[in-house]
Amino acid sequence: MKNVMFVASECTPFIKTGGLGDVIGSLPQHLKENEGFDVRVILPLYDEIDGKWKEKMEPITSFDVRLGWRNQEAKLFQLDYHGIIYYFIANDYYFTRKGIYGYYDDGERFVFFSHAVIEALKQIDFKPDILHGHDWQTGVAIALSKITQPIEGLKTIFTIHNIKYQGVMPLSTFDDFFNLGPEHRGGMEWEGNLNCMKSALFHADKITTVSPTYAEEIKQPYFSEGLHPILLEREQDLVGIMNGVDTKEYNPLLDPHIYVQYRSARTKKAENKMAFQKEIGLPVGDVPMYIIISRLVEQKGFDLVKHIFDEFLQENIQFVILGTGDEAFEQFFTSRAEQYPEKVRAFITFDEVLSRKMYAAADFFVMPSRFEPCGLTPLIAFQYKTVPIVRETGGLNDSVKPFNEFTGEGNGFSFHNYNAHELLHVLRYSLSVINRPDVWKKLIRNVNKTQFSWKKSAQQYAKLYKAFDAVLA
Repeated sequence: MKNVMFVASECTPFIKTGGLGDVIGSLPQHLKENEGFDVRVILPLYDEIDGKWKEKMEPITSFDVRLGWRNQEAKLFQLDYHGIIYYFIANDYYFTRKGIYGYYDDGERFVFFSHAVIEALKQIDFKPDILHGHDWQTGVAIALSKITQPIEGLKTIFTIHNIKYQGVMPLSTFDDFFNLGPEHRGGMEWEGNLNCMKSALFHADKITTVSPTYAEEIKQPYFSEGLHPILLEREQDLVGIMNGVDTKEYNPLLDPHIYVQYRSARTKKAENKMAFQKEIGLPVGDVPMYIIISRLVEQKGFDLVKHIFDEFLQENIQFVILGTGDEAFEQFFTSRAEQYPEKVRAFITFDEVLSRKMYAAADFFVMPSRFEPCGLTPLIAFQYKTVPIVRETGGLNDSVKPFNEFTGEGNGFSFHNYNAHELLHVLRYSLSVINRPDVWKKLIRNVNKTQFSWKKSAQQYAKLYKAFDAVLA
């Protein structure tokens, strides 16, 4: 099993809204360079993709995609980037829009994409041994690959990046979007609806998710968003593999966006803090700096932050927030920046350059999530020698080990229960540690050793791929 086709809805550097794009941008490269697989990626060709990439794409072919009673044209392009072949499926109706998600017909758009992926497999000169789909937008492609068998012996893997989003549509769309017999409806139906993620969970040969703890959590009703019964049925085929980060892309020694490049020297990190304080208008000095870089939504634990924010701001600290999301959280952080001009800045936007400056300047990165499949941002924080403060859930539980000042173990701070005052307690403890230089040095020594490259994760995916060979043998 040497040929792998990734199917995804986003991928850096072409198009990205979150961690999924980072994963699809990095993992194929590591599988190719370190594990010897020929990995290719197939994506929608969104209007939002920068013209500099579109100019480099080569047209391959076009074909009709049948969705129930209608035919839609799909055009197929390819691009070689850093030795990886990327295929792009274009359709003016579905993908020539502003943004990539959030439309009333997202289900139809990605069902079309899934149909087009299966048809494209017949058109290209690459025959994958494994079709690896990522998140609900590709669930129907996994199902169709089993139902229609476009390639003999094709094996399938489906990765859950966030089970909260499942691609749910009325069951009537089965007849509207598929030319399949009624015997196939059951494999796509869940609780009276057509469910794209369930379609993949039912049909895939293997199921993965993005951290070991999340793989256990989603078998429980609280975390599964209703899909725990099928995940319990498939638990022998479910494995959690921790995501990595691109350690070349996120490297303070090479990062052109930060003020002073560094490896681990705290003096140079302090220079970044002072330059950042000056740029954003906070008092310049050796004040502990806490940052949030996130979507500002309830899942990320910001209702907890709201409860204790004013109380924590009585301490000698600075707090900088970067992100967009729910209007209530945006307004809350904006109002606190106005109320505490000497301590708080809130940037209600997303700005990649600003985020790098924040990672380089900060002492602490705060992520108190209600649930978190993986949590790439704390892994990036580790790269910049910034200490994460997280709740013990999902991938956060796998990556951040609580600091014990007596044994010297641990690389961050964490709390267990979803409780605002547990968060406040751990924030105050982090402040007491940074204010005791001998204890702080113990923690920083561990942070400096922490790295989540893709190397180990790629080895685990390679092992999963190779297991198909063992079964066939």
